[in-house]
Amino acid sequence: MLRNYFKIALRNLARNKGYSFINISGLAVGMAVAMLIGLWVYDELTYDHYHKNHDRIAQVWQSRTSNGEINTLITVPRPLEMSLRNEYADYFQHIVMSSWTLRGVVAYGNKRLVKEGNYMQPAAPEMLSLEILAGLKEGLQEINSIMLAASTAKGLFGDEDPIGKIVRFDNKHELKVTSVFADIPASDSFHETTFIIPWEHLVANTDWIRNAVDQWGNNSFRLFVQLADNATMSEVSAKIKDIKLKANPEIAEQNPQFLLLPMNDWHLRSTFENGVQAGGGIENVWLFGIIGAFVLLLACINFMNLNTARSEKRAREVGIRKSVGSVRSQLVSQFLSESFLVVGLAFMVAMLLVLLLIPAFNTLADKQITFPWENLYFWGISLFFIVVTAMLSGSYPALYLSSFQPVKVLKGTFRVGRYAALPRKVLVVLQFTVSVALIIGTLTVFRQIQFTKNRPIGYDRAGLVQIPLTEGAFDGKYAFIRNELINSGAVIEMSATSNPTTEVYYGRGGFKWAGMPEDFQASFAWIWVSPDYVKSLGMKIITGRDFSPDFPSDSSAVLLNKTAVEYMGLKDPVGTVLRDSDEQDPGKGMKVIGVVDDMVMDSPYESVKPTVYDFNPGPVRFYHLRLAPNQSANKSIATVEGVFKKNFPDLPFEYKFVDDEYAAKFSSEERIGKLAGVFTGLAILISCLGLFGLASYVAEQRTKEIGVRKVLGASVASLWRLMSRDFVLLVLIALLIAVPLAVYFLDGWLQNYTYRTELSWWIFAAAGAGALVLTLLTVSFQAIKAALVDPVKSLRSE
Repeated sequence: MLRNYFKIALRNLARNKGYSFINISGLAVGMAVAMLIGLWVYDELTYDHYHKNHDRIAQVWQSRTSNGEINTLITVPRPLEMSLRNEYADYFQHIVMSSWTLRGVVAYGNKRLVKEGNYMQPAAPEMLSLEILAGLKEGLQEINSIMLAASTAKGLFGDEDPIGKIVRFDNKHELKVTSVFADIPASDSFHETTFIIPWEHLVANTDWIRNAVDQWGNNSFRLFVQLADNATMSEVSAKIKDIKLKANPEIAEQNPQFLLLPMNDWHLRSTFENGVQAGGGIENVWLFGIIGAFVLLLACINFMNLNTARSEKRAREVGIRKSVGSVRSQLVSQFLSESFLVVGLAFMVAMLLVLLLIPAFNTLADKQITFPWENLYFWGISLFFIVVTAMLSGSYPALYLSSFQPVKVLKGTFRVGRYAALPRKVLVVLQFTVSVALIIGTLTVFRQIQFTKNRPIGYDRAGLVQIPLTEGAFDGKYAFIRNELINSGAVIEMSATSNPTTEVYYGRGGFKWAGMPEDFQASFAWIWVSPDYVKSLGMKIITGRDFSPDFPSDSSAVLLNKTAVEYMGLKDPVGTVLRDSDEQDPGKGMKVIGVVDDMVMDSPYESVKPTVYDFNPGPVRFYHLRLAPNQSANKSIATVEGVFKKNFPDLPFEYKFVDDEYAAKFSSEERIGKLAGVFTGLAILISCLGLFGLASYVAEQRTKEIGVRKVLGASVASLWRLMSRDFVLLVLIALLIAVPLAVYFLDGWLQNYTYRTELSWWIFAAAGAGALVLTLLTVSFQAIKAALVDPVKSLRSE
């Protein structure tokens, strides 16, 4: 019986090649989109699952109240580590202190690689379940050791065995290679870690870290834990939350609390608002999941619409089958088998499309997704996917076709009811509601990106280059390098600083000044700069003056940004003195000598932080160079490289254009916008395919009516209007539904950004006009084709 069903289904597909192509291609595109989105969603939801105990690993964060607002910090004080080990050891399998991911030069012989890695405590390899390819799993036991990722080891040693070899780190530390571990995959929070050095090595060589062992106010450290098998995240968070308050009861007004952020939340749920976990990237995952479901739904709607629209063509077949004894359940099975056949064929085409498109999709989405051939979970989901799609797209046509009465059909008195087309019209409206909403959403995403790109950023990016420095290698060399570069003619200005232009590294608090409210808790972004910083970046002095070597007192001077002045409530900021909160000597402190315009350093979508620029090159980590505008950038960079190679022959020369670094801040939103744009285009294509099929069917059904109208004098234009009118009306109804829905959801989305655009009328007008134009183009082909048919041919059978 089943074999017979599929044989009939194949004959029916062959008999109606045009409609079969529209059905299969529409479903295939919809399924391919849903599969690609599904693979992307799976990759996002399984981020960090490389680690065997990912569900038991967490990072310790802290929250504290400042000026009525709860701030959540990713860093903690160093004494917390010993408190956890001494008082709460039963709750943890592993406790690991870690540095931030840092850049370093790893050298062996004549080979030098600039790599990123971490200082971590000995339990790190086991906690992170690193795959050890050579050497010891306990590779961090010796203070002067290093563990290398396979790619780093290959780059340094080639095919030579690296275990036991001595490498130089940052041109000053000799470390023995104790282990080689497999590279951590890209979909992991530690994917940048290509080497690991013992934490104790960092402590032994860094005074401020050694001194921080009992400093509860120094929140500069990262702490990771793996829970014991009998402990839960919520239980341990509750146990440890008041450790800082017990050690420092005098800061009770800050209400400091520690909490555990599970590894499973790092990638998608690490955003906090006023102390409450408020999502993160998870919103994008659900957004694209919904888009994938809607695109598949549009394809299913096409299938349902075309099958029900052609019901009259199959009415006689149903009547004959019922008259010879077929019951309704058999007819439903037959029509569902056709649906399964179409979906099965579409799935195979979709698989081929996915295989062909995955490389381009990975480039667009910045992913490394592969087709999961060996993943049984994927094939189980695919089977479920096929069944659901077949049932969703085939159930209504099957039930509808099997309901025809054989007596009326065989007597020729069967007619489709006046309301039979209503479900099709509803589905067309649904299709275009989704399509128009997607168009509006995509336009809004790109408008938000463009609006933020045009935001004043407080400095001049053109021709500005930043050079990351190897720690310690450039100490005491700044003045000499600056003079040599400026004298070369390649550089017109240069400065040294603790920060890149596109990120804030440091923060400081605990200050007071004249007129400060008694209960105010001040906290600033803090940047150490050389005297030439403002000039080299092209910043604007609003009031006061810049740093100058002509004023010896500037060694204790600071500049404020405009936001800091407003934050501090200063009417006349120049001359204000910032003092540590416990400083009693009125003659000590840092004097404000000027105010600069706000400079966008962190997210361009957020407000600028109150910032202090400290006249002290202190922890120099970057040089900023303003290239000469009268020669090519390539020539200037070559000159700069020559100067660096001459003075630092053992160090790699690296540089980045600030323009490129700032543009990278928009990469996530631009990627989302491009993906949404592609999927929106495919959704529109699917909708237009369905509309084309329906228009073709309507033209076929009204062939004789059009012939009569032409005989009676109707013009081609009037016949085009007649056939297009109903479809245009449906699209207008879709617009009326889509616009308020889009306004509601997009307004909520824009609230996520402090610096945001407004929803403009032209976006809705453009989306509506685009939908109408596409509708008319799609329908017009069939309408004009039908209107141009010779009425003699269309009326001959009458």
